[in-house]
Amino acid sequence: MKFFIDTAEIDEIRDLAATGLVDGVTTNPSLIAKSGRNFLDVVAEICDVVDGPVSAECVALDHETMLKEGRKLAEIADNIAVKVPLTPDGLKTCRVLAEGGTMVNVTLCFSAAQALLAAKAGATFISPFVGRLDDIGQDGLSLIAEICEIYANYDFPTEVLVASVRGPLHVAAAARMGAGVATLPPNVLRAMFKHPLTDKGLAAFLDDWAKTGQTIL
Repeated sequence: MKFFIDTAEIDEIRDLAATGLVDGVTTNPSLIAKSGRNFLDVVAEICDVVDGPVSAECVALDHETMLKEGRKLAEIADNIAVKVPLTPDGLKTCRVLAEGGTMVNVTLCFSAAQALLAAKAGATFISPFVGRLDDIGQDGLSLIAEICEIYANYDFPTEVLVASVRGPLHVAAAARMGAGVATLPPNVLRAMFKHPLTDKGLAAFLDDWAKTGQTIL
């Protein structure tokens, strides 16, 4: 499974990219707004930091304007994935951009039927929102399983990009289902390192080592 970081904070991206675990970045208008910086400048800087796909979202709702925005975003760098909503105009835009060789991330997916449409429109990534479904009493992870099954049935190349991830359990469960990508807030990726038994074992090892009075350097 590939890990994308879901943030527009450059310092966070640089720090996590140094681990070698970051395969891409996703952004959205809300994340850009939090950064307080110019949208295009932020996206360009992220593309310089990360070699993998960087999702940058269109804000227009009509096909003609969305396509113009998508083409402008794609000019920023070769690793841009233009993000479009799962609407009729969004999928029209997806088709045109994909046929022109641009990566497209279709976002705000909440059903398997929507995911099927996105794959047929040529999406590079489909972004089902697990946490938001959980928030309204539905099982977000069951949607991931359904999409993975459908895509496997027809050998669609579209990658399932698990979004709205709330914790490590979401990530592990989605990986077991065969999802290709998870986009994680920085705190979730950091939480994946943690386990109380790891901390306990490390403390015991260091205590025993101290008793030897030795040093490695």
